[in-house]
Amino acid sequence: MIGQRFSHLPNIVKNLMIINGLFFLATWSLQSRGIDLSQWLALHQFQSPNFMPHQLITHMFMHANFTHLFFNMFTLWMFGKTLENVWGGKRFLTFYMITGLGAALIYCVYVQFQINELSQFNSDYLILAKEGKFYVGNIESINLTKIVNTPMVGASGAVYGLLLAFGILFPNTLLYLYLAIPVKAKYFVGGIGVLSLISGISNNPGDNVAHFAHLGGMIFGIILLKYWKKKGDIYY
Repeated sequence: MIGQRFSHLPNIVKNLMIINGLFFLATWSLQSRGIDLSQWLALHQFQSPNFMPHQLITHMFMHANFTHLFFNMFTLWMFGKTLENVWGGKRFLTFYMITGLGAALIYCVYVQFQINELSQFNSDYLILAKEGKFYVGNIESINLTKIVNTPMVGASGAVYGLLLAFGILFPNTLLYLYLAIPVKAKYFVGGIGVLSLISGISNNPGDNVAHFAHLGGMIFGIILLKYWKKKGDIYY
């Protein structure tokens, strides 16, 4: 890549942003007509009757609202442009998709543990949950039904993978929190990783963020970078 001009909006980053934007517009416009795209494209848990294998990929292009979309796309552009310029489009897209898929798998495993824990109270809880029903006043049954029927959306898993890669490849680059506080990339990435772990373990009932998906993206990012380094295809 030496000698090539740095692009502030490289092709893969640009096309990913466009695709995510189109998915959001399609979701918004069809919702007004009574069609819910998230039923087919968001990631449902395996026990849900709405689960389909392609959701492991399509969930990355779905977002809950404009704020969710904006921050994911801004982070994709902010860190992804440098990585794509360094790696090239093919490697960048490979990394993005694998970390996004890894995030989905880690999240599903975590949710499966939750489902197993709640199901042990009564085998009927899961049967009802699959039908979207629950025992009124029974907190375990209510929580299980909520978990089984709440899909995951967003590019956050892949974006956290990009953050991880940036922190490893450019550890001493200064990032400015709130446009004022300088923090080295390695500390910033380490901090958000720890925060995601703590938030995920805390399991706050009012928290609808898929923290283990974020961690999954970072974990698969580390694995992929280590694999490439072992092959001699990447240096850091």
